[in-house]
Amino acid sequence: MDVKKCAKLVLRSFMTAGLMAAYVCSAHILQYWSQLKAIDNITGAAPLLLLTGITAFLAALIWKRHKKAETSTIVLAAMSIIWAFLLIPALTGNWYPLAKISTPGASMPDFDLYAPFTEDTLAAKLPDTASLTIYGKLPTLDGATALYPVYAAFVDATYDKANYTPDVASCTNTPNAYQRIITGDCDIIFVAGASEKQKQAAIDTGSELVFTPIGREAFVFLVGKNNPINGLSYQQLKNIYSGKTAYWRTLGWNSGGKIIVFQRPEGSGSQTGLQNIMRGLPIQKLQPLPDESLIGTGSMMKQISVEWQGVQPAIGYSYRYYATAMYPNPDVKILAIDGIYPSNETIANGSYPFADNFYAVTNGQPTGNTKLLIDWILTDEGQYLIEQTGYAPLSK
Repeated sequence: MDVKKCAKLVLRSFMTAGLMAAYVCSAHILQYWSQLKAIDNITGAAPLLLLTGITAFLAALIWKRHKKAETSTIVLAAMSIIWAFLLIPALTGNWYPLAKISTPGASMPDFDLYAPFTEDTLAAKLPDTASLTIYGKLPTLDGATALYPVYAAFVDATYDKANYTPDVASCTNTPNAYQRIITGDCDIIFVAGASEKQKQAAIDTGSELVFTPIGREAFVFLVGKNNPINGLSYQQLKNIYSGKTAYWRTLGWNSGGKIIVFQRPEGSGSQTGLQNIMRGLPIQKLQPLPDESLIGTGSMMKQISVEWQGVQPAIGYSYRYYATAMYPNPDVKILAIDGIYPSNETIANGSYPFADNFYAVTNGQPTGNTKLLIDWILTDEGQYLIEQTGYAPLSK
């Protein structure tokens, strides 16, 4: 063998080794090698099949022996490009560009039940008068739906009633609250952590979002109460939301049929919570429901309990307080994760895997009355109201 042929052989070998390493690493990052037994549907297997095909086409190009075989070169290159293009929708299960995708409804709890300074408010109360009363310019507040009862209790405890108007403490939901704090339309928002898009929006406008942890809450997964499964592992959840597992039988419920996977809109607090849990693993997009009647008219909390072919095959998620106290559905149940149920104790001590802080967020470092309020929230009085509302305080 001459030197030129030997050099080509070595080069091709190195290129092939690099190609195989990229293939193995990509499949590992997408958690295919460790979860092959959990794949129970073609959509879930498609990314691995496409990765395998792309690798095979590129390897064939590397080892193609005849320079004049232009047709085969074009075919292999074209197939590599086409399959790579198909890999993008495959990673998110987005195979239905023309299908009608049903999203959760927008039913909301009655915020008036928690309104500050009303006679029958359900907002938590201190046993004695608060050590702080805010006069003058009252900090304007907004936040996540599930956290309105918390900051309504703060207002009721500390704001000068004579100077208070309802627009001071509004609740527009997480995406709008982040938009308002970035544009300077309010002083504090009470939310879970920001999504990557929300962080980027702040950077693009030159805003500095300052996150002050004020309490802890659990991100929970829910199924219908007639679902015999009472808990899942963290890995099983990732398999469901990445599309690898599409049938309840894979998880131990043989008669459960196909899993109906509900999600929330991009930018909502709970969708950001799901993204954090997936840790960069592609999330399968919403798929068409087997029947339009399953759309329902309520929120995801109502949709989780839908029945299809005699079973309740849906799964969804929320924050614990919202699911149990603010907008409960008696026909759903919360799942234990890795054998741990989200109780006050497991949330506070961190043993429940999806317990995290929620925040008072300001645009820049808080000053004036805004700082006074946030500092007070971190005192025993503020933490007491967080606990009485139904969340876990930082102090425990």
